[in-house]
Amino acid sequence: MSSRFNRREFLTTATGAVAALAATKSFAAEGPQTNTKTMMGVAAPKMDRVRVGFIGVGARGSGHVQQMLLIDGVDVKGIADLYPDWAERAAKYCTDKGRPKPTIYGPGKDSYKAMLQRDDLDIVIISTPWEEHARMAVDAMNNGKHAFIEVPACLTIEECWKLVDTSEKTRKLCMMMENVNYGREELAVLNMCRLGVFGELLHGEAAYIHDLRGQMHEVERGTGSWRTPHYMKRNGNLYPTHGLGPVAQYMNINRGDRLDYLSSMSCNARVREIYAKKNFPADHKWNKGKFVCGDINTTMIKTAMGKTIMVQWDEQLPRPYTRHNLIQGTKGVWGGFPNRVVIEGETPSTERWVERENLRAVIEKYDHPLWKRIANDPANQGGHGGMDFIMLWRIVYCLRNGLPLDQDVYDAAAWTAVAPLSERSVARRGQVQDVPDFTRGAWKTGTPLGIVS
Repeated sequence: MSSRFNRREFLTTATGAVAALAATKSFAAEGPQTNTKTMMGVAAPKMDRVRVGFIGVGARGSGHVQQMLLIDGVDVKGIADLYPDWAERAAKYCTDKGRPKPTIYGPGKDSYKAMLQRDDLDIVIISTPWEEHARMAVDAMNNGKHAFIEVPACLTIEECWKLVDTSEKTRKLCMMMENVNYGREELAVLNMCRLGVFGELLHGEAAYIHDLRGQMHEVERGTGSWRTPHYMKRNGNLYPTHGLGPVAQYMNINRGDRLDYLSSMSCNARVREIYAKKNFPADHKWNKGKFVCGDINTTMIKTAMGKTIMVQWDEQLPRPYTRHNLIQGTKGVWGGFPNRVVIEGETPSTERWVERENLRAVIEKYDHPLWKRIANDPANQGGHGGMDFIMLWRIVYCLRNGLPLDQDVYDAAAWTAVAPLSERSVARRGQVQDVPDFTRGAWKTGTPLGIVS
């Protein structure tokens, strides 16, 4: 074999390797310089009342409208949606509460832009299909509004940089509303990490495992109508932030550490094709196309400070829901789904989990003060176990008190970037992909997220 591998073949292979390396570096390279200061730790001026407009009030957005109406100091000014009946439904939530009817914008795809021209609007909540998130957030910031985006924040690395650059240029806040960071378990574990209960953090495991095949029946409109096509054209971790967000906060990502590089692999794509053949006619569009996204994706991430994170994604296999939510340190470990813990010197053994009823005392000991304050608020009408209300309450509280948000534009970009980088890695046989430093070095002096009281 070695005698047949001549000089020309060697040079061709070497040149290809260098080109591949250059392409990888270029893909993750720093975005265009804006010559502006960082948005890390920046707060908006105090607002007496938070005047909000909504873009997209389907399944997710309508819930946000209902919850925001329960929070003191919020005025709903505008509703933009493609579907008049959904917009009217959201407006009725307001009038049913004795509030003025918000102005409705629609049904055109760009009708939201007229709402952004209003002078009596402070923030915009965007709950539209994924492909619309970045452009709508950029439009909002360029029109002087703070942008709050549903997950994921965007689809490409270029869009991640666009969010960062626009936020820095306009000095407007941009937050991806990762609600899982406000769950009771996640807040308690964050508290434990800040108290040093687990020692030095070394490894985390995050996931979004959720059988969503039923959404395929939403063919004309609804989540399945726009989400299903993604499985037919992309292959990677399409939805990384629900699991990754909390682990990133435990590890101080972008605030003392950062995501450095990753490698990703997907298995075969099988069950959505099986589901489509079983539940839809042969000539249905779900049967005419080909599902290419692997049924489960596993991505390994290394941080700049040497920690590791495993992130998994699966929205189709018959399997119970899990986000994993595991954090391992030198003195102990927390594991989620089901919740369990080992703390050296505090729990009976390092070889047996403390779980079920025996875990109650640990949770009560380390419950996050924000959860204890808001979870039992009479206004809290739930939403994913209460986390949705707490997230929105905390956003409004920060805006009205002139405090930095718990998640910033750099978190939105870094957590979301795992999706396009995983796709690129999968397409290249697991080739390592550099994660851009969206903070442009500011992570080295960033202040870790504190435990608010």
